[in-house]
Amino acid sequence: MIPLETLFLDLKDIKVIDSTIPYSQYTPLDLTASNLELNQLNISDSSQFETYIEQLLAKNKASVAYGGYNEIRNLYKRSTVFNDLNTEERNIHIGLDLWIKAGTSVLAALDGKVHSFQYNNNLGDYGPTIILEHQLENHIFYTLYGHLSLKSIASIKAGDFFAKGQQLATLGDASVNGDYSPHLHFQIIKDIKENFGDYPGVCSKNKLDYYLENCPDPNLLLKIY
Repeated sequence: MIPLETLFLDLKDIKVIDSTIPYSQYTPLDLTASNLELNQLNISDSSQFETYIEQLLAKNKASVAYGGYNEIRNLYKRSTVFNDLNTEERNIHIGLDLWIKAGTSVLAALDGKVHSFQYNNNLGDYGPTIILEHQLENHIFYTLYGHLSLKSIASIKAGDFFAKGQQLATLGDASVNGDYSPHLHFQIIKDIKENFGDYPGVCSKNKLDYYLENCPDPNLLLKIY
């Protein structure tokens, strides 16, 4: 059977946010400790972080900031969702983030049906989340859309079909999205197991190999860079 990642290489014209924004208006964002600008602000304060994103976009004459796959971040230290006394710290991001203003349209990456959805209402969590189920040849796989608006999950139900490029949701603001600057967390999941409306988007170092295999780089689909 052809690997799923190989099938992704032949897919074209896939976007998961506002299709009118060309990739030429995207700019990379580094949220690792090597970004010294982050040391000068409190990134756990969503309003400060949103101002930082807005300034980055203006400086680069861009509409969207992107990045984060397999990125080690200090951003999660503020929340017990990622850190507790009994487990290894989870600080490696395994989705792709697309930073843009709240209310922006979120699109289905591919034809698919709603597998599940949920309001993951913890500090630093996804907030409203939708997971779509897809089939490509003999592969069943999933895409996760996190940090949505509450209205995005108000009237959908499991099994609802969305066509590639169809509006699935809109982005939420910090009051509902886990207290982040507005952005979409987009993730591919091969084996979702028993997860429902939620799936880890950040992992620990000792589980990284598993999650990199189970959650391929979303850029294989999006082809931003």
